[in-house]
Amino acid sequence: MIDDELLATRFEADRGHLRAVAYRVLGSMSEAEDAVQEAWVRLRRSDTGEVANLTGWLTTVVGRVCLDMLRSRASRREDPLDVRVPDPVVDPADGGDPEHEAVLADSVGLALLVVLETLTPAERLAFVLHDLFAVPFDDIAPIVGRTPTAARQLASRARKRVRGGAPVPDDLPRQREVVTAFTAAARDGDFEALLEVLDPDVVLRVDFGALNPDLTATVRGAAEVARRALMFRRPEGVSRLVLVNGGMGILTAPGGEPASVMGLTVSGGRIVAIDVLADPERLARLDLSALGLPRGGDLPAR
Repeated sequence: MIDDELLATRFEADRGHLRAVAYRVLGSMSEAEDAVQEAWVRLRRSDTGEVANLTGWLTTVVGRVCLDMLRSRASRREDPLDVRVPDPVVDPADGGDPEHEAVLADSVGLALLVVLETLTPAERLAFVLHDLFAVPFDDIAPIVGRTPTAARQLASRARKRVRGGAPVPDDLPRQREVVTAFTAAARDGDFEALLEVLDPDVVLRVDFGALNPDLTATVRGAAEVARRALMFRRPEGVSRLVLVNGGMGILTAPGGEPASVMGLTVSGGRIVAIDVLADPERLARLDLSALGLPRGGDLPAR
């Protein structure tokens, strides 16, 4: 039996990895922290003296906890929303928080997380564990209650959905150029300029949460998305460029109070997807400390 101090040291060494796994599975940083904490509780209750690969053991434990959380989340939704934008990780446009960068290593853009939201809990877990963290299907199978062959099929189905729905983003300088042009066109009310930066098949997903389900929607096509952008344009100084899951995005915070976080996926020099979280309850739980965003104060100038 490993003593508590050594156990805690070994767990802390794996905390970042476990948080990254949980965030990809759950799409929520707060829930990911809960899952990691539950893994610690289970670790302390277990006899791991004979465990040769503690990191692998903890990864499967976190996987089980996350699967339970996904299933519980689904069962609580009597009327599931058509759109659920995952909790974004928001950082200053000129650089991210080191802890956030560790969670987002190997790219986990908001567009990918949105696609993962469309999968079943078992498909999502199988894909994340195998394709993103190289966990063998023999280890995934008992977590999802399937055979290794069935677990492989779960991941395969998920992979096809991801490839079809998660575009590869341009590099950050190109993203910044396009998003800056988008914000200027929206602010100036320039419909034609908006069409220039929007892909013809752009998809806009807006999540206002369970309290405002009528406002939650998916909008497709450059013309309709441009019209929406003009309807909700903001005066200069209310919005700012930020990093959203490592890609360019926009934070809107009138009076210093977050009103929305927008992740924009730029691919091929045009915006192909816009994912907006405008759920007040979930926005209030986001960690925006890296932005120096004060509560009830003015939005810091950038």
